[in-house]
Amino acid sequence: MAISFLLSLWVCWLLPAGGILRDTLFPWIESGSFHAQLSFQVDALAAVMLLVITGIGLLIHVYSLGYMGHDDGMVRYFAYLNLFVFFMLLLVMADNLVLLFVGWEGVGLCSYLLIGFWYEDHTNTIAGNKAFIVNRIGDFGFLLGILLLFWEMGRHGVWSIDFPELQRSAHLLAPETVTLITLLLFAGATGKSAQIPLYVWLPDAMQGPTPVSALIHAATMVTAGVYMTARLYFLFSLAPDTLAVIALIGTLTAFFAATVGLVQNDIKRVLAYSTVSQLGYMFLAVGVGAFSAAIFHLFTHAFFKACLFLCAGSVIHGLGGEQDMRKMGGLKSYFPITYWTYLVAALSIAGAPLTAGFFSKDQILWQAYASPTGSLGLWLFAWLTAGLTAFYMFRQFFMVFHGKCRVDEHLKAHIDESPWMMTVPLILLAVGSIFAGWLGTPEFIWGSPWDRWLEPVFGVAKADAHGPMAEGLLMALTLGLAGLGIFLAYLFYSRESDIPEKISSWAKGMPYRWFLNKYYVDETYDFLFVRPFTFWAIWFARIFDLRFIDGIVNGLANRVRGASLFWRQLQTGKVQHYLYGFLAGTLLILAYYLNL
Repeated sequence: MAISFLLSLWVCWLLPAGGILRDTLFPWIESGSFHAQLSFQVDALAAVMLLVITGIGLLIHVYSLGYMGHDDGMVRYFAYLNLFVFFMLLLVMADNLVLLFVGWEGVGLCSYLLIGFWYEDHTNTIAGNKAFIVNRIGDFGFLLGILLLFWEMGRHGVWSIDFPELQRSAHLLAPETVTLITLLLFAGATGKSAQIPLYVWLPDAMQGPTPVSALIHAATMVTAGVYMTARLYFLFSLAPDTLAVIALIGTLTAFFAATVGLVQNDIKRVLAYSTVSQLGYMFLAVGVGAFSAAIFHLFTHAFFKACLFLCAGSVIHGLGGEQDMRKMGGLKSYFPITYWTYLVAALSIAGAPLTAGFFSKDQILWQAYASPTGSLGLWLFAWLTAGLTAFYMFRQFFMVFHGKCRVDEHLKAHIDESPWMMTVPLILLAVGSIFAGWLGTPEFIWGSPWDRWLEPVFGVAKADAHGPMAEGLLMALTLGLAGLGIFLAYLFYSRESDIPEKISSWAKGMPYRWFLNKYYVDETYDFLFVRPFTFWAIWFARIFDLRFIDGIVNGLANRVRGASLFWRQLQTGKVQHYLYGFLAGTLLILAYYLNL
């Protein structure tokens, strides 16, 4: 991983200004007029993803040496982890949609292997299966989109799905065709990047080892859908109806997941719903055409979300596997490094001033309001989500590190800070959670190097008609709401208080119970899809297969066997019996001819 990271830095250094590096290894698929090469490309967009995948991945690998050092399956774990990174690099460097799809399916496979890594526990295997199946549903739509795109481009004489050729020829497609293709492609993104309605696999992915959760949720798999839409921005830009759908689903996902995260008690599940919510922000940016802002939030999110997950892993590691925040509290003195790095990452995701999350989230909120395809409604829900995010993240922070220590007595004597192999990555990620955002400051502060870096990919950003004063006002409103969320979390959870219990008892029906039970979405899916599918699968396996399919085959075999029983009686092995047979046959033949 370290070598991969150094090579990624080298590639970025070699990348010409506004240019692209491309390398074709050999012809891969040749069928009639269709040709696909095994070729790779690195431009400004791919370079960002390379640095995120290998840089964050390297820190997670180092962290894993301490976290998984005593696990019997450590060799298998690192094999899966490296295979995961390989497929993600294949995905982002692919020069055509077919090769991208190979990487796309590869990360889905590796997520199944890593989520169900501890397969001896049935719960883990169920979570791995759920992730695999839900992703296959989205990938079916993604594959249909690729095939439809290939077919429609072929009708215009373009038998290629290389990205440069697609970008040159996308204008040939009819508007309704582009809308259908992009909707099918986005269906794949909803599965891979956990958007409504296919987000349900991601919270259950917490069953895997915590470094796996950090890798999947921060730097790799869940960002694949955002990267794909950004890579194909020239198609999505031609489909305004699709962009409107993406913006709506992204906004609803962000708000929906944030409300669920308010009341969860599992330390990793809170972060899982936080990931779903932040991915919703990224798709909101995609939906309003702010592709650069979406990738910027992907970049900053990789730092603070990886830091948060690894901090959670440090606490879980120190508490012998405990994940219930109600059994924590007062851990600040036990985990000093984890405490401060978690605080920095929590401030960043909450959007505290001058942190990475502050700049990237501000860009999305501003674009949701000021973009020609944005609206006040989109901004309002995204703004409310920012306040909810600040509240539930600091609710977790105060429940884990402040207040009375609720750890079981037999564990208190063994609590200790994680080893340096786990804390050094936390420190580096905490530093990134602050300074990574300085690459994308608003124009009215000191300009945006980020937009200039991605300008060769997405083009020059349109001039803002609202002016810096309007952006500054919206920024102040967001900061005020985030500050209110942090203050309420402090008021409710920093010390012994019965306010949360009073609120939960007051709202036992709606909305607290709905939030706690995740709006019963899993139960609804189970009732509408899983149980009917399982029922018919069992009926076909136990009744239709046995009585119809097996019945035909076995019935035919029984008839052949029954007929053979008669003829087998004639095969006695005695010559005189066969002579009688010959004689009887001869007499029958003579009788036939004599009658004639």
